Amino acid sequence: MIKAALGLVGVLGALAVVPAASAEGNSDYSVLIISRERLEVATTCEIGVYLNDQLSGRLFQEQSTSFNLPPGPVDVRLRLLPGQVPGCAPGLENQHNQRLNLQVGQINKYRIAMDHDGLHLKRAGLGY
Repeated sequence: MIKAALGLVGVLGALAVVPAASAEGNSDYSVLIISRERLEVATTCEIGVYLNDQLSGRLFQEQSTSFNLPPGPVDVRLRLLPGQVPGCAPGLENQHNQRLNLQVGQINKYRIAMDHDGLHLKRAGLGY
């Protein structure tokens, strides 16, 4: 019995030395949320979200995506992607970037809209 108690105390002492995991700590990032929740883009085609010229997300109607990014500038480009939906063949389109400046700890929400210049992001309220 005494050996079991000493063994338990030894194990508890060893666990006290190991640092506990924490969700706090380094939060040096910004959150970018891009949504296609509204019917502002009158197409059933999938929209590709490119961050710094790299395909990072794909959105159909009523979807959203989020990214944890380092602070600083990020170039965002949106384009229609060819897919299995009829009428979504690749074609010529205006491919321009929008530069967003992200701050540490900031949550940025944008929604996808379309006008005569093509697809672009509009700032949206967080809604909470």
